[in-house]
Parts: sequence; structure tokens; C-alpha cells
Amino acid sequence: INNEDHVHGDDDGHNIRKEQRRQQRREHPQRHRRQQEAHDDVCNAGKHRDLDDLRHRRSRRRHDTVSNSVIKRKHTTTNNNNNNNNDNPYNPAALAKNPHLGWQPPLLPSPLGYSFSWRVCFRADAKNDGSAQPVGCRENPDEFGTAPPPPLNFVTDSGEKIWVPDVTMVRTMLLHGMDIDGNVFPPPLDEELCQDIGVTGGKSGDSNKECVREANIRATGPLNATTVTISPSNHYGESIVDGEAIVVPAPRIMCLVYTMADAHGNRIRAMRDTWAGGCDGFLAFSTQSDPRLPTISLEHEGPESYDNMWQKVRSIWRFVGTHYLEDFDWFFIGGDDLFVMPHNLKTYLASLVYKDGTDPVTKEYFVGRRFNAGGNDYFNSGGAGYTLSRATLRRFLENMDDATHCAAHRQTSMEDVMIANCLRHLGIHFTDTRDAKGRERFHPFAPGTHLHWKPPGPGQPRDWYEEYNREWGILQGKDCCAPDSVSFHYVKKASMVRHMHALLNFCDLNK
Repeated sequence: INNEDHVHGDDDGHNIRKEQRRQQRREHPQRHRRQQEAHDDVCNAGKHRDLDDLRHRRSRRRHDTVSNSVIKRKHTTTNNNNNNNNDNPYNPAALAKNPHLGWQPPLLPSPLGYSFSWRVCFRADAKNDGSAQPVGCRENPDEFGTAPPPPLNFVTDSGEKIWVPDVTMVRTMLLHGMDIDGNVFPPPLDEELCQDIGVTGGKSGDSNKECVREANIRATGPLNATTVTISPSNHYGESIVDGEAIVVPAPRIMCLVYTMADAHGNRIRAMRDTWAGGCDGFLAFSTQSDPRLPTISLEHEGPESYDNMWQKVRSIWRFVGTHYLEDFDWFFIGGDDLFVMPHNLKTYLASLVYKDGTDPVTKEYFVGRRFNAGGNDYFNSGGAGYTLSRATLRRFLENMDDATHCAAHRQTSMEDVMIANCLRHLGIHFTDTRDAKGRERFHPFAPGTHLHWKPPGPGQPRDWYEEYNREWGILQGKDCCAPDSVSFHYVKKASMVRHMHALLNFCDLNK
């Protein structure tokens, strides 16, 4: 099937849109009334508005309506874990605590209307700040406006007033399915994002989609789920039990991202618009605070630079441990070029503790993609992201100022090596996160890179990736990645984040 024709012209696409409108009316009658009023405005505007204005309004309605009913249902109606829409989380008491609860940037329509293509959003360099991106790509920082000052809502033991962000706000919005103005949240994704889209927007060369299809990588459940279905035997070294499926409560996870202010409008926004709501808590640590996202700027020893990442990460763990330690079971950290599947992470962690008969509150776990740089130098890749159980974070907080074993004052980019050294001194070692067939779950590269990775041939330079994995080897081709993979690194473009999110959660990959 030609996907482009399928999206724009055939009867199936028409039926999808009809079903979607019926679904929306059933789920969100208040929003439907607002959309009907907008429709009436357009119908009555012929003598009062010019053609360009009508096109803008119609394009806005297109953005306010999910063009793929599967996407809409997956976001807001899958399983019985949805909140009752009559329970409005944006009540006066909640807004008094967090006045930015329910905020999302406006979904500005493209001046091109129906002829707008997401492919143009892929053309920009991965390092751009979004300021030159076309309207409709949801990447331009101008759409944010000026960040408001954060409210000083917490008094420290010394009497200092500081801001402690509401890290549950994105989760709250996802569970409600709408922002404070009644717009869909997370915002809709278009069917076009299910097509083959190369890294610069071309219609071929989509190695990421190829990997997702060949390795059969999918979300293990919807982002709004409060339970997970686990297979405790699906761990490396275990004998897998066919048909094993045990439903357990989902663990509570806080996701931490380190970033810079110029990424707020594109990368952080894309995370917020896609996977971040699957985390029970989400907070980005940046060079500028913005309570709407939320992002927070923390002071730390030394300069704000890549070569001082360890001190930035130390400040993150200190802040999180001080204010959120008792609120979550697990704490996952990574950079702003990391794509995460939170439900898969929850499923894996729940399966791990079920298999071990343990509790992350009291059992020390250090979970991620293990590397060995030589000898006893084991660590979890910071690029792929790693997870600390509550017990591990507590131990680290108690010992993080040990200059000898925990490098309290060292300035280096190797934050992943530093924390691994500290935890190893405390007797906390990495967990082998492969599945029963030896396939990896945490990935230091994008999907397509893993699918096509080959070891260097005779006479070629040594490959650090091969060296760091020599102890356990690297499976190639479709076995590179577990079907329940958790994370992929080097997903730098905001448009690619949305494409990946669609592929892994909503798209029919057989089309």
C-alpha cells in the first residue's frame, strides 16, 4: 500500500476520520461542543473573514482533531485505567499549588493548511534550537513566550525560600487527556508520521522504522496504565515460560533529563508531548527554570559545560533525593537526546523485582546498559540512561560527598563512570538487563544504528562499542534489540522523537 495515498485519499482514511469524530464526541463532549461552536463560526464567517483566515481556522481544527483514531484511542482510552473526565484536576486547590498545571504551548496551524508535511521538520540540523523551523513543527521557541518566574513554594531548614517543581504535572495532564483549555493532551500526531521518513525527511532510508519492524519492538502497554503484565522468566539466564503473563501494579518512576535552555522549545517539548507522561514524575534539569514544562536550573560546583557533567548530575541527584526520594520507587536519568518507553521500563523493573522477590525501597539496584571499559571498570551507559532504585539513591546520597571513592569534587564528562565507581565501592553492582534470548533493552544508539551495526573488519580501526561489550558479545541484525526495549540514544531531532513515538505505539508497521 502506498502510505501517502492511504493517508490522503482512500475510503479507509475517510472511515478512520469518521470513527475518530464519533469517539471524540463520546469521550469529550465538552470539547466537542467547543469544536462545533468553532465550526459554526467558520460557517457564518463568509462575509466577515477572508479566505486566509478560514484556512487558518480549518487547519487549527485539523490539529485539534487526531487524524488517526488509533492514535487517539491509545492516548486516552486504552484499558480501564483512565481517569473519569468529570474529575477535573485543574481545580482551584490544585492550581493554587501549581498555577501552571494544565499548560501546553499553542498548537499553531501551518499557513500551508492541509498541504503541510511533517517531512519539512526533519530537514533542520539536529543541533538547531527550533527558531527557524516552520510553523506546524511544534519546535519554535517563540511559541512558548517568556518563561514565568517559578513560585517560591518551599522553605528550607535554613529559612531560604526555593522552588520545588510539581513533577507529576505532565502525568496528571496525560491521565486527564486534556489541557486546562480543553485541548487534547498529549497533542495529536498525524498519520504521516507512520510513513517511511529518513533522518532528513526523505521517503526512503528509514532505518529506525526498519529496526522497529524487524525486531518487533513495541510498547508493552499504554502510557496511562497503572498496571503492567510481566513475564518474570524473560531475563538473561532464565528458562522462558511460554504464555507467562502476570498482572501487577506498575512501579512509580521519576524520569530525569539533563538539558540546556535552547532545547526547551524543541527536544523537551517533544518529550513532554510524547513519552514523558508515561513517567509518574518528570523533570528536566537545565540552565533556565520554566515552571510550565517543568525545567529547573540548579547551582553546582564548577562551570556549566559538558566537561563538568558529573557535577551537574551530582546536583541533580542531591535535589531529587532531598525532595522526591519517598515519592517514587525508581529514578531514571538520561540526556535530552534520549527516547524512552516508560511503560516498557516499568514492565521490566516490575518483572525484575518479582523474579528476585525484592522491593526497590529496600533492595539496591543499578539498572541500565552495562559496559566494561577494561578490568573491573564496569558502568552503565549514561547515553542509554540508567535507573536507581530508591534504596540505591538513598545509599548514594549518604556517601556522595566522599571525595576519595565518590569523586565528590572531580570535574569530568564521565558521570556514568563516576557514579558506577561510587556504587561499586558501596557494594552495588549493575544488573544484566538482557532478555532470555540475550537481546538488549537499553541502547546507546538509535534503532537503525543497532540494526545495521557490524564489527570492524581486518585492518579497520578498533570499535569502542565492540571493546566495551567484548565480555558478553553483541547480537546483530534483528536480534540487536529486545521487543520490549526501553531506551534509545541519539534521537536528537524533535521530529524524530514524534516519529519514533508513533512507530512504537500506534502505527501499523505492515503498511
